[in-house]
Amino acid sequence: MIKRPLGHSDIQVSVLGLGSMTWGHQNSESDAHRQLDAALAAGINLIDSAEMYPTPTQAETWGSTERFIGSWLAKSGRRAEVVLASKIIGPARQPGAGAHIREGRTRHDRANIVAALDGSLKRLQTDYLDLYQLHWPDRTTNIFGQREYPYVADDRETVSIAETLQVLAEQVAAGKIRHIGVSNETPWGVAEFLRQAREQNLPRIVSIQNPYSLLNRLYEGGLSEFSQRDNIGLLAYSPLAFGALTGKYLNGALPQGSRLSSVYRTFNRYDSPGAHQAIGAYVALAQELGISPAQLALAYVISKPFVSSALTGQTSLAQLADNLGALEVRLDSEALARIEQIHRQIPNPAP
Repeated sequence: MIKRPLGHSDIQVSVLGLGSMTWGHQNSESDAHRQLDAALAAGINLIDSAEMYPTPTQAETWGSTERFIGSWLAKSGRRAEVVLASKIIGPARQPGAGAHIREGRTRHDRANIVAALDGSLKRLQTDYLDLYQLHWPDRTTNIFGQREYPYVADDRETVSIAETLQVLAEQVAAGKIRHIGVSNETPWGVAEFLRQAREQNLPRIVSIQNPYSLLNRLYEGGLSEFSQRDNIGLLAYSPLAFGALTGKYLNGALPQGSRLSSVYRTFNRYDSPGAHQAIGAYVALAQELGISPAQLALAYVISKPFVSSALTGQTSLAQLADNLGALEVRLDSEALARIEQIHRQIPNPAP
């Protein structure tokens, strides 16, 4: 297994990381444990979770994912072998959303960060996290596939990044977390986190967990330069675009037990005419190269120097094995040129 530095930290992470947001909806506790055993056997050491998982978050199941990981850690005794990451939820943008988590108190202020972190540590049955991330910004901005910036003239309820970073610094000093990161963040947000860290002598973020895939390369337009010049690693989520890049949803297909046939019936940010056209082209290219579509998509993502790890979510061990096959794929100049040709014709159809 290839390992890379997690940004400027002293942590080495596997170039493929284990995402977990299906555990508790599509996957049982025993499924989760089997995936964890298989992942570690293959050399994966990064496990990524969040307090709101599984998704979509529901009062009946939230926190299950962290509990499944915690029971595996307690049973296996392998805490020292893994890089354990989790996240605090951000403020809900729709009335009533997230009300089941701390009665809707999800701002990134002192009380909520401490409560969220302590809750995650308890469910995970550990006394520290290697990486603690803000799942999405406290302020109003364009996230989760929204292309247009939602200009808000009055955003006074927003907790400042300076305040959030100060509280996180205290948790680092207390030994509860080793490093901090952001998720679903923008170039302005990253710049502000770096500025506050520099001016107040506070911990610098080591990672950005944002979407990055053949269907969404917007990270390259602004955030990738922070990765290069400030040594902040990308943890690429949805590198398979909810599984769409495997080709299994082409031509209207909806396989039984898939994410879109079960828990995500009404939301799919990777569903558009342009996305389907691009997916068809990438699937055809993978077939020409003699590899699976998933392996093509993952091999491309991990070929990028700004990617510390690509986080894959799978519901079966067979899918995990297919994903791991991407480690053996080396895309030559001709294959990369074909990918760029498709990208130029259909750029970023599914942000």
